[in-house]
Amino acid sequence: LAGVSRSVTLVVAYIMTITDFGWEDALSVVRAARSCANPNMGFQRQLQEFEKHDVDQFRQWLKEEYGENSSQDLQEAKNLLSKYKEQAELHQTTGGRQWNNNFSSVPSLSYSNYTTET
Repeated sequence: LAGVSRSVTLVVAYIMTITDFGWEDALSVVRAARSCANPNMGFQRQLQEFEKHDVDQFRQWLKEEYGENSSQDLQEAKNLLSKYKEQAELHQTTGGRQWNNNFSSVPSLSYSNYTTET
C-alpha cells in the first residue's frame, strides 16, 4: 500500500515543524485524514529523535527566515487533531464496534445499465 510509511513520515515532520505538536500528535493529524498512515519503527525512531533534538531549531529557523506562518496549515492541523481525538474517543466508547454504512456513497446503477451475455 502506497503512502503509508515514508511519505507519512515526511508529512509528520512538516506538521511538527509548523506546529508545536510532538510526533505522536502530528501522526494523529495525518491519521485523521489517512487512517492507514503507519510509519515503520525506524521512521518512528527518527521522528522521536527529530522531536528530541532538532525540531525546535527548525521552528526557530523558519520563523527567523520567513516570519510567522501565514498559511492555514496550523489551523487545519489543529482541526484534524481534534477530529482524530473525537474519533478515538467514539471508538473507545463503542468498544470498537460501530456500524458504518459505506454503501451510501456508492451510486446505484439502473437495471438498464446491466447487460447479459449470451
